[in-house]
Amino acid sequence: MIKAILTDIEGTITRISFVKEILFPYAAARLPQFILDHQHDDSVAEQIDAVREELNNPEASIDAVIDVLLEWIATDKKITPLKQLQGLVWQFGYKNGDFTGHLYEDAYQFLTQQKAGGRDLYVYSSGSVKAQQLLFAYSDYGDIRSLFSDYFDTRIGAKQEVSAYQNIVTALPYEAEQILFLSDVVAELDAAKAAGMKTLQLFRDAQAISPEHPVISSFDHFDEGALL
Repeated sequence: MIKAILTDIEGTITRISFVKEILFPYAAARLPQFILDHQHDDSVAEQIDAVREELNNPEASIDAVIDVLLEWIATDKKITPLKQLQGLVWQFGYKNGDFTGHLYEDAYQFLTQQKAGGRDLYVYSSGSVKAQQLLFAYSDYGDIRSLFSDYFDTRIGAKQEVSAYQNIVTALPYEAEQILFLSDVVAELDAAKAAGMKTLQLFRDAQAISPEHPVISSFDHFDEGALL
C-alpha cells in the first residue's frame, strides 16, 4: 500500500520550459549584481566559499566565482552552491511578482487529492529547498506549501544515485515499498526503484521512457492498481 508520495518538480509537476525559459535566464541576468551586492551576507558568503571549494581554489576572485556560476547555469549543472544562490535570486523575483510558480493543472489536482486522501507528500528536486518552497509559496494556485510534509535537494544526494533514495527512506517514517516516486527521468526512477520505492514516470516532453516503470502522460490517467 502506498502511504507517501515523493515527487520531482521539473518535467513532472511543472513544465521544463518554466525553469529553462523563465527561471534560469532570470537568475543568469541578475546573479552577477546580486553576488556583488550581497557577497558579505552570511548566506551568500557561505555559497561563494562552496563554489571556491568546488573549484579547488580558495583564493578565486569574486569575478571568477561569478563566471563559473554563469557557466554552470548555461550547462544546467546540478551543483549545490549554484542552486542555493539561484534560490536567493528567485526569491526576489517571486516576491516582486515577476513570475509565479508554474504547475500543471492535473498535477495540482492530483497532489491536492492525494493529500486529502491521507497520503503524505514530499518533494525531491535538484533545485534547492528554498527554490522549491518559493515555487509552491508563489504558485499559480497560491501558497500550497501546506500540501508537503518535507523537502529534499541535492544535499541528501545526487538524484541518479541509489544512496540518495536510501537516505530519504531513512528520513521518512515509511518503508521504501510504501513510497511512490514520481519523475520524468528514467535514471532517477531506476535509482529509486533500486532503493525499493515504487515508481511512476510522467511522460511530458517526449523524453526517453523505460519498460521498467509504469508511465502516464497526465495524472488524469493515474491508476494505483497498475503500481501494485
